[in-house]
Amino acid sequence: MSSLAVDLLTLPKRFSGKPVSQLEETLALHIRAEKLPPPEREYVFAPDRKWRMDFAWPRLMLAVEVDGEVHRISERFHADIEKHARALLLGWTVLRVGGREVRNGLAIHWLKALIWERT
Repeated sequence: MSSLAVDLLTLPKRFSGKPVSQLEETLALHIRAEKLPPPEREYVFAPDRKWRMDFAWPRLMLAVEVDGEVHRISERFHADIEKHARALLLGWTVLRVGGREVRNGLAIHWLKALIWERT
């Protein structure tokens, strides 16, 4: 078994105690491979709501949210809409990606463009 497979099988826990998703870990691997500035993980951007961004570059006001299957549940979907709107109102640019975009490389392509236009 490759070290990447082992790493994905032993995923770290989030601050909330829930495991970090394989999609998030795959994107984190892409970020490191592309030598992009390291993001803050699980960044609290609205302390009054304790909302967290999966990946954030606070100085750039840029965040990435990786939406897996759970984000299709009606209540979660509507909560995500509220969270995204609040982030926009606070001046954040939020890139929302799903598994397809992480796996096919579009997520890292878009992220690189967003980071380089801000630096």
